[in-house]
Amino acid sequence: MNELEERDAIKRLKYRYMRCLDQKRWNELGGCLADEATTSYGDGKYSFKGRDAILKFLSEAMGADSFHSSHQVHHPEIEFQDASSATGVWALQDVVIDTENDFTLRGAGFYQDEYRKVGGEWKILHTGYQRIYEESEPRSSVPGLRLTASLWGAHKRPSG
Repeated sequence: MNELEERDAIKRLKYRYMRCLDQKRWNELGGCLADEATTSYGDGKYSFKGRDAILKFLSEAMGADSFHSSHQVHHPEIEFQDASSATGVWALQDVVIDTENDFTLRGAGFYQDEYRKVGGEWKILHTGYQRIYEESEPRSSVPGLRLTASLWGAHKRPSG
């Protein structure tokens, strides 16, 4: 593959990671990570080593049916160190709704990633973000606010 194709493969990897995160597809998300992957979410507040530890944290923190999220990344800056390693910086915008704990969180930041090509496929070796801002509010403080659709409500959770 040429550099443009490799860059596109890394973009698809990051987009798949975000989609799987929001759809609670933990097994598929695990396929995005190198075995020895590390994280540094929330300015390093949530740091983990190894795919299993990362997936355990994410599924426990975000797995409840009352937890809804939308993570969007864009403006990638991908740099190749060699044919099998690269880094990336991504702008992040996210919204989290937790109906059980009565809050909505909105924020923005920048992901700093490292990638490694393993068996011909790009994997995330490290991912983490630093916040530019984060705000939250109790959902009950917004008159008339209610969740009117949810993949986790009356619908069956996707397998994975």
